Formats: sequence, C-alpha cells, structure tokens
Amino acid sequence: MRIESERILFEDVPATAIAECYGTPTYVYEENRIRTNFRRALAAFRNDYPNFRFFYAVKACNNPAIAHILRQEGAGIDAASVNEIRLAAEIGLGGEDVMFSGNFLSDDDIRQGLQSGVIFNLDDISLLPRVLAHGRPDLICFRVNPGYGKSNVGEYVTNAGPKAKFGLHPDQVIEAYRLARDAGISRFGAHMMPGSCITDSEYFGFITGLLMDIIGKAVRELGIRFEFIDLGGGLGIPYRPDESPLDIEAAASRVAAVFKEKVREYGLEPPRLMMEPARYFVGDAGYIVGRVHAIKDGYARIIGTDVGMNVLARPAMYGAYHHIYVDGREGEPRASMGLCGQVCENTDYWVRDRPLPMGTTVGDLVVVENAGAYGYTMSYQYNGRLRPAEVLVNGERHMLIRERETFEDMVRGAHVPDYLRE
Repeated sequence: MRIESERILFEDVPATAIAECYGTPTYVYEENRIRTNFRRALAAFRNDYPNFRFFYAVKACNNPAIAHILRQEGAGIDAASVNEIRLAAEIGLGGEDVMFSGNFLSDDDIRQGLQSGVIFNLDDISLLPRVLAHGRPDLICFRVNPGYGKSNVGEYVTNAGPKAKFGLHPDQVIEAYRLARDAGISRFGAHMMPGSCITDSEYFGFITGLLMDIIGKAVRELGIRFEFIDLGGGLGIPYRPDESPLDIEAAASRVAAVFKEKVREYGLEPPRLMMEPARYFVGDAGYIVGRVHAIKDGYARIIGTDVGMNVLARPAMYGAYHHIYVDGREGEPRASMGLCGQVCENTDYWVRDRPLPMGTTVGDLVVVENAGAYGYTMSYQYNGRLRPAEVLVNGERHMLIRERETFEDMVRGAHVPDYLRE
C-alpha cells in the first residue's frame, strides 16, 4: 500500500476503485508483496543453510488464490485440519508436501490423515497408539513444547511454554520416539511452535537451541535419525507504526549457526531445516477497505464503519492493534476518536482512543492495515452481517478471488421441520 496525493493505492489500484467494483467491506491482497516477502525470507535462510524449506500455514489466510501464489514460490502446506489437507490437494499439493499439524484429533481425522499420505505431526504422545490402530505411517513427527514461548500479540497466542495447549513436554519426547521406533516406524521428524509474531531475531536462535538439545538427547539414547527439524512459525511483523520489523537475515543467520553447532555437538546427520510461517508472508500484504456509515457524538466521537468484529475478529478476541487510514484525509489534523463496526456487541467498539483525521465524515473510505493473516479466515456471520469479498491486486489489475456472502449463504443448509411452518 502507498499514499499518493492523500489517496490510498494497493500496488497501482486506488482504494476507491476497489470500493466501486466490489463494495465494502472488502479484503485486498497485494500479490507482489506476498511474493517479495516469501523470497526475502527464503533467501535469508538458504543463504546460511541451503537444505531449507518453507511450508505455508494456510490457516492464516486460506483463500486458494493466495495458497497458489505460495505454492508457485515453492512452499508446502501446513494443515491444521483434514479440510486444510483437502485444500492443499485442491492446489496440487499432497504427500510429504503437506504437514498435518492438528491437535486433539478425532479418529476420523486420523483415518483421513493416514489415507492422504501427508506427514503426521502428532501433538501428544497419546495420539500415537490411536494412529497405529488405523495404520502405520512411514514417517512420524512429534510437536515438542520446548518450555518457552514468546508473542508480540498477547499471552493467548504465545503457543508455547507452560500455559500453551500445544506439544509434548520435553520429558515425554524420548518415550514418544521410542514407542514409534518400536512400532516399526523408521523415519522421523521433529517440530515445535516457538511462539507468535516474534520480531526479536535473537529469540529464534535461543529457541532453536532448546529444541535441538531435546532432539539431540533422543538421538543419543535411541539411535534414530531425524530427516527434518521444523522450527514452526512465529516470524513476526510490526503492527504499530513505532515497532521495528524483524531482521529476517539476522534471525536466519542466528538459527543456522545454532542449528549447525547442535548438529555437530550431537553427531547428527544434517537434517533438512524447515519452518511454517504465514503471517510473515501475507500479514502486511492484506488490507480491509471499509466505509464510514455514521458518526456519533456522545461521551466520545465514534466513527461507525462496516468493518466490525465479524469482519476482523483479532481486536475483539485479544486486543490486537491494526493501524487505520482514511482515504483522502491522511494529511489533515488529527483528534482522538473511537471507531466501531455495526455488530450489537460492545467489543465491536474496537478502537477506543486513536488519533484519526478530524475531517472524517460519512461516506469516507477507511483502510485497515496488516489484515492479511488471521483476518478473513477468522471472520464469521453474526447479526446477519455476512463475510466480505476478497480481491487480489497485481500492478493495475484487480481480481475477485472470493465472492461476498449473500443472504442465501446465511440460510444454506438450514432446514425447518414442516410442523413449524403450520
């Protein structure tokens, strides 16, 4: 996104053109930003460790067009559910190009995962006998909770450490791989979640060392070989204007140095190094275009827009910050205001006190920044407010990649017994 003469453009497409063609609210993704983000990160890691691959955590933004972009760039898919495995298949990826990282799986999840032939990344030691009851995969991976986690977006999304629901306790790791080895499985990987939206490059080296010490001890005791080590995601982006971005080259360099040091220390045959970010690729490439529909002056001035908590859930869920622009008014003086959506919940009053352009008025377009990750995928229907459209831009071109929901979508699949119609 850029601003020229106070007008907002996505690549070379004005925000006004998006609103005129597709209505509001609409999610907009910049294709070239996604590709640039991916290539920068891949070059950083392969520069220091050539046997490296990214998997894309499709839960962050599951539009097939976005997934296709990252497939073209060489990414595999990290799937959190069977339906995400099916989405990977829709874009032509399967087998060991897909990592199945579900948690608290049902028997049906396990059966379908085995049938798909993807890499099973088990979140708990208790899942192994349940998997073996349905079949024996050639390759097994366990998600390890290294005991530490970090997040720039709040405790609820730390994803690692004592309060997280994910992964094996370090004391369970050797027994988990022993049971897998004794069951006849001969190919192994290891995985962790380091945290969420981390912009401290040094942390990635630290957490890599913790995981490698856990895995190195398992190799020494069990005599097994690890084909890959997956460091999870966590590559962060800055959400607030005063935040510094992640130094991706420094992070990659530190990870590679620690990784190679631990490979030598434990006498490992060098495994493939993998990560499965998403936010770093798509987060700052996505935006929401909304419109101001009303302005209320009461205890405070509140700008009422069609960007509600049903469209962007993160602020209501855990107080996430998203920067807001007003098309055509970014050069104006500012005053402290609130901003809300149209949902009948006070948590939809998701901006309480923010310096916004004083002249903002009904009909103006607002643009919400950094909405490409955990934006549309977390949207939902409530109050009869339906999910928005999604649009991809590339240069001067803009293309609809998901239609706006309609009333028919809201009632599709609903059935009313005949006696209730009497």
